[in-house]
Amino acid sequence: MDLFAIAIGGFAVLLLLLYLRMSVGVAMMLVGAAGIYLIRPQAALPKLALEIFGEATSYPLSIIPLFVLMGNLAGVSGMSRDIYTAAHTWIGHFRGGLASAAVVGCAGFSALSGSSLASAMTMGRVSLPEMKRFGYNDSLATGAIAAGGTLGILIPPSAGFVVFAILTEESIGRLFLAGILPGIMLTSLFIVAIWLWTLRNPEIAPQNTERFSWGQRFSALGRASAILSIIFLTIGGIYGGVFSATEAAGIGAFLTLVVALLRRSLNRENIKTVFSSTLQATGTVYLILFGAFMFKSFIGFTGITLFLAEYVGGLGLSGTQVMIAFLLVFIILGMFLDSFAMLVLTVPLIQPILEPLGVDMILFGVLAVIALEMGLISPPVGMNVFIVKSVAPDVNIGTIFRGIWPFWGAMLVALVILLLFPQIVLMLPDTMLGAR
Repeated sequence: MDLFAIAIGGFAVLLLLLYLRMSVGVAMMLVGAAGIYLIRPQAALPKLALEIFGEATSYPLSIIPLFVLMGNLAGVSGMSRDIYTAAHTWIGHFRGGLASAAVVGCAGFSALSGSSLASAMTMGRVSLPEMKRFGYNDSLATGAIAAGGTLGILIPPSAGFVVFAILTEESIGRLFLAGILPGIMLTSLFIVAIWLWTLRNPEIAPQNTERFSWGQRFSALGRASAILSIIFLTIGGIYGGVFSATEAAGIGAFLTLVVALLRRSLNRENIKTVFSSTLQATGTVYLILFGAFMFKSFIGFTGITLFLAEYVGGLGLSGTQVMIAFLLVFIILGMFLDSFAMLVLTVPLIQPILEPLGVDMILFGVLAVIALEMGLISPPVGMNVFIVKSVAPDVNIGTIFRGIWPFWGAMLVALVILLLFPQIVLMLPDTMLGAR
């Protein structure tokens, strides 16, 4: 059978299985194994065993359960509430300040959890009651949390960066460093979006007349010093070359556990919840990666990537033009596919096309993650929107979707800025780890 036809048939079957709600990892594993069997029968089972064993024993992948554990411990120990309270005391009295505090809280919690869904759910539980108490419009309140939660896959440690690094064989540490400045920039753009929205429609965010004294502000900041210190130590340690990203994950998880023990916030029920949630999240990511590498091997067997690379090269387009085209595809696919599913489906095809055109995969990784963030809040799927809906069951789903568009626009502005000024992405990794 023609290899090109097998490749196209494999993609068609995979999309059908995903449409039927089969697990992403299982679907890719089945299609990959069956596809390799059609091309080279004797290689299918050995390749399946090799990929599963290789990823299950991968040292760099241990970063995922460690950072997931760190985020779960931060949630039960009250550290997530601390970061929101600190932001609330400092900027909550400005118009739209509570929504801005929610975004800052999401950014801070993202630096521990690495998960957009966890950030949205945790900050939703903490900040939504406060915004409701002060009469915030539901669209603004829920939209800010849904969008702020997406920072979880941009601000390091990011599970999205880990998966992208594993798929492309890039440095996890370099990707983490590359995400710091864009993460700060996008957080600032979200706050600007809130300010512009409330400036135009003051009634959606009633002025909070409650002002905290300087003593209360510094007291709240002191309470948040635990989470801020852990963030500084883990990310700063990677930045300073003191330890690797995986070592940073281990140190961060240990320190978060120490804080939780010192606060006496762990009991039998909490411990069970923390570790079961960590195992479930880790198992989901690992299963996706098992399937991704099996599917990636199948794609390699078909040779379709070489065909696509030659075809795109023949069009005479620049690397930037092709990169923009792929980002547009990401934004559109994000409306229908889960972010991890989209990464593992597209990156094995895209990388062989972009690299010969001189595109830096670290730069593309950051841009791709922002495009994935846009998908996380775009209808009809919008996973973060449905997470916020679960936290705010009384709010109509359409109301939440109406609230995400100013933030979606801020993400689009961020993409344009980073395309025009790629050094925002590359400056830290090139400075600390050397230009490539």
